[in-house]
Amino acid sequence: MTTSPTDGSTIPPASEASSEPVPPPARRPPTGRKRAGAVLTAPLSWLPLLFLAAIVAVLLYASDFHNFGLSFWGPNWFPDPLDPASASYGVLVFAVGTVLTSALAVFLAGVLSIGLAISLVMFLPGPLARVLALFVDLLAGIPSVVYGIWGYVVLAPYFANDLEPALQSHLGFLPGLGGSSVEIAGGTGLLLAVLVLTLMVVPLTTALVRDSLRSVPRALEESGLALGATRWEVVRRVHLRYARRGIFSAVLLGLGRALGETVAVFMVIGNQVRFPPTLYSGTSTIATLLVGQFDSAFIYPDLLRALVEIALVLFLITLAVNVIGRRFLTDGGLGRIALEAGPEKAAS
Repeated sequence: MTTSPTDGSTIPPASEASSEPVPPPARRPPTGRKRAGAVLTAPLSWLPLLFLAAIVAVLLYASDFHNFGLSFWGPNWFPDPLDPASASYGVLVFAVGTVLTSALAVFLAGVLSIGLAISLVMFLPGPLARVLALFVDLLAGIPSVVYGIWGYVVLAPYFANDLEPALQSHLGFLPGLGGSSVEIAGGTGLLLAVLVLTLMVVPLTTALVRDSLRSVPRALEESGLALGATRWEVVRRVHLRYARRGIFSAVLLGLGRALGETVAVFMVIGNQVRFPPTLYSGTSTIATLLVGQFDSAFIYPDLLRALVEIALVLFLITLAVNVIGRRFLTDGGLGRIALEAGPEKAAS
């Protein structure tokens, strides 16, 4: 205990003073303006959820659960408006086309995005990196129909005359790259759709991977360099390890974009109802089926119900992929990258 030099009162030691609990500050009651703002804005926060629920409800009502079952996932797609009893609406062919195009495109886009992001963040000078990042981001603003026209008019003849015959000649022994010359007639098909879809996904995944790499603490990078690690070793052992959840979320969000892409893929994939035997073959996806058949579906109720059910399945799958990707991005991606492992573990 010490004595105050002014009034002679005793002052408790710092240890005693700090041990006493400090009461929390009193919360001010909300004013009328704040209360009115809360009343006005609280319902607006529920609008996205209500909108999604309304979409699901409308699709469920329009489909009437007419075709859901094992046959819905079968390989036979044979709509017969004149004889509805013999019609078949199996979507397995389109599901396989969707998985192939989306998976291949996201894989290529992920590899390109990681390379681009590492170059922009770690190796290129600041002014040049900003200019290149601007051009990469501008790719996301190009309408999908422009990608489709460019792929059909410019790339398809090149694929048919040069690229695909060369791949068939030199790499035909590999699965999916052989086949007859009939498969590459015209140049449109699975390979061209994958390339166009990759270019459309790269801007999104590159931006997310770039932000993930930038969120790594600067002190960890400098510690790795001070220990004698090269620039590439720091990238591989520190940046990529810490940003792995952010990179995974970028891949998932890119997959969500690829699953629902319609117009550009519709223009270059060939739109054939079959399992693609090679990468040069034409096929279809769920999205291209919807855009190609929906104009005539209003005349035939059974076909309309089948397409609505397919649209519902695609919507739920895309929604689930995006929700999981956002979850990784917020909870385990950019916000908690640095908490996954300690500095010693990252530098090892």
